[in-house]
Amino acid sequence: MTTGTTAQESSGGSLGTSSGMGLAATKARTATSRREVSKSRGGRPTKSAAIERDQRLIEVATRLFLDRGFDATSLDAVAEAARVSKPTVYSRYGDKRGLFAAVLRREIARWLAPLSAAAETQLSSANDIPVEQRLVEIGREMLNFTCGPDAVAFSRMMTSQAINFPDVAKLGKEEGWLKAVATTARFFDRLVAQGALDVDDTMIAAEVFLDVVVGHTHRMATFGTPMELKAAEKRMRAAIKLFLAGAIGPADRIPNAPKAAHRRRPSR
Repeated sequence: MTTGTTAQESSGGSLGTSSGMGLAATKARTATSRREVSKSRGGRPTKSAAIERDQRLIEVATRLFLDRGFDATSLDAVAEAARVSKPTVYSRYGDKRGLFAAVLRREIARWLAPLSAAAETQLSSANDIPVEQRLVEIGREMLNFTCGPDAVAFSRMMTSQAINFPDVAKLGKEEGWLKAVATTARFFDRLVAQGALDVDDTMIAAEVFLDVVVGHTHRMATFGTPMELKAAEKRMRAAIKLFLAGAIGPADRIPNAPKAAHRRRPSR
């Protein structure tokens, strides 16, 4: 009897232990399964997980580049802050220059978006709105996003690295300046078609417009001179008037346009 009871208890204990071990194993498998949800076959991240990881890496790298500058930011620091492995960062971007280029490309796209939106807004506005007012609205948007602290900080970093890494400077030119010129030129094409501008080459006109309207203010901000919004807007409006003096064409082309009075130069 005692022996049977002992055997039964032993059997029950074994079953209990086995059940406990099975439950623990099930929990372990569930936890592992949850960890692997974001992984595809072969242990690679799924497409959505990879996109999320890359976005997190770029966000972290952007913050570190802005806070520390290019030279003081390491890929190891980015990997640690983004909670990813170092090999992942190296395999994705190659080196710090590749990571900086990815950050710069995204930032430039963010800077260009307001310009494109402003141009589309002005083109869809009523035709009786003076062209000068349209250009002022676009110029104001350009001042805000090209002379802001982040844009200026990246401009400084790009300038400082241009000699050592010419491809970074090339990226800034092709992704930034040339796309801004192309966007502005398309806007001018529409204005020419509406008879609001009289220019032969809208690409050249766009380059001149961008340079005179925001170029000086952006350069001064890059050199460390804080932008005073009131003074910057005053200069922008004056630059637009000068631009339009040549871009509108003869006064008799524009209905009700006042003819410029002839001014004699003062004798010296």
